[in-house]
Amino acid sequence: MHRISIKTRSDVDFQDITPQVQELVASSGVESGVCYILVPHTTAAVTVNEHADPSVVEDIIAHLEVMVPRHKNYRHGEGNSPAHIKASLMGNSEVILIDGGRLFLGTWQGIFFCEFDGPRNRNLLVKIIADKP
Repeated sequence: MHRISIKTRSDVDFQDITPQVQELVASSGVESGVCYILVPHTTAAVTVNEHADPSVVEDIIAHLEVMVPRHKNYRHGEGNSPAHIKASLMGNSEVILIDGGRLFLGTWQGIFFCEFDGPRNRNLLVKIIADKP
């Protein structure tokens, strides 16, 4: 298992981690298999979405804020209930196939680490498993 350290820059921060994950796949030597990605935090997430146009990420962030506004009557004492809800909506894991030693992503797809309670130092776990011969 591999660990990627991420330093988020703001309260809500989406970081394209595709290059770091692809580097792990390449260095593993796995030509065909599966890449598992897990975020072990309750106020952060991971998603696969378009990374060619940054306005897509801006739209996601804006509409999550509409769906789960920062200032409401939440019961959680720490004051970060919106971060927990947004992380649950986005999800804490992704599974991506490996083909030809590369992540099998669509032309416009990238992998994003999603921070909802930052800035913080975070970790992302990656496990690469080769297909059985």
